Amino acid sequence: MFASSLRPIFTVGTRGGPGGGHDGGREGVRMTGRRSRLFGRGPAAGPTGQLRRTDQQGPDPVLFLGAERAVVAPPAPALTINALGRKCPIPIIMLAEQIRDVPLGAVVAVLADDPAAYTDIPSWCAMKAQEFVSSQELAQGWALYIRRML
Repeated sequence: MFASSLRPIFTVGTRGGPGGGHDGGREGVRMTGRRSRLFGRGPAAGPTGQLRRTDQQGPDPVLFLGAERAVVAPPAPALTINALGRKCPIPIIMLAEQIRDVPLGAVVAVLADDPAAYTDIPSWCAMKAQEFVSSQELAQGWALYIRRML
């Protein structure tokens, strides 16, 4: 009944023979069917260079470049830290020292043009239990908005 619909995923082949393992014949297992298509034995890319599963039929997959975000005005900061022209970790040190000066729930804006600060400040917020609210691209660098939680 059910056993007739099962197909083997792997079959045993000769070690090093043609059609050997998925790593070029060095293993004693030969892949068949779907696994061989997924792991490099079949075509990997569609006509436009998009990755797609070869066992699916239907319309071409839709390429998502990123999640859509609603444009929201940034919150009004209680404190603005100007760290333009300073390299990391200076913007983070300035933020850590001055965030204590604002009340709980207030927003601090950090102006920074160092690409490391753009990624390090949200990470610092996660480590220190502060809320990273948003970021806004400026003519020179970014404005990073942090809400003081502790």
